[in-house]
Amino acid sequence: MSEERPTLRTTARSLPIALLRARETVMGPIREMLAKSGISEQKWRVLRVLDEVGPVEQTAIADAACLLLPSLTRILSAMEKDGYLVRRTDDTDRRKSIVELTEAGRALIARHAEESNAIMTRLERRFGEGKVTKLLDLLDELRASGSER
Repeated sequence: MSEERPTLRTTARSLPIALLRARETVMGPIREMLAKSGISEQKWRVLRVLDEVGPVEQTAIADAACLLLPSLTRILSAMEKDGYLVRRTDDTDRRKSIVELTEAGRALIARHAEESNAIMTRLERRFGEGKVTKLLDLLDELRASGSER
């Protein structure tokens, strides 16, 4: 007796696959930009988070940059060696490490800021600024709904 297999959605209408395809559309030009400086996407996300929030504890960076803490620890070590950031022990909790951008880290962001903005402007022109805003809102809503498991 053969068991009937459940029917899967087609890959063309699979949300995980669609999100990966969309990510590649967005990240392709950003990867090209970052290649000029030899910096990875993950390091760029760390730089962006630190630039936005200032000195912060490592777990906050991991959360905001969508990185696992063990991966972040390796990335921070490399970035510290490259002179993009410094780490120090938290004054109030000696178990925590506070991470802060250096001038070299700020300079790297500044070197790519104009091109990064131009990439996003081109995307907004092609796809529509309102659609980009709506997509971001919907993705935030989707992420929030996932935390309610």
